[in-house]
Amino acid sequence: MTATHLGLVAGLLTSIAVVPQVMRTWRTKHARDLSIWQPLLLVAGMLLWLIYGIMIGDTPLIAANSFSLLCYFLLIGMKLVYDRRS
Repeated sequence: MTATHLGLVAGLLTSIAVVPQVMRTWRTKHARDLSIWQPLLLVAGMLLWLIYGIMIGDTPLIAANSFSLLCYFLLIGMKLVYDRRS
């Protein structure tokens, strides 16, 4: 296994960790128990990792952080929308 493969597997595992929360929030249309700060802080860090990955041309960093950012932006959006409904 090369370093790139290891990075891709690590990125996949850490990136899909948010998928169950996104799916549950989407399904239940309930986000009151979610803190807005955790995903906002993660997004800030992931944006920096993505920029770093682009600067050094690291495919695993770019792929993992791009997918994670999408998921966390969805989660933040649902948090904002569903909290207003409550």
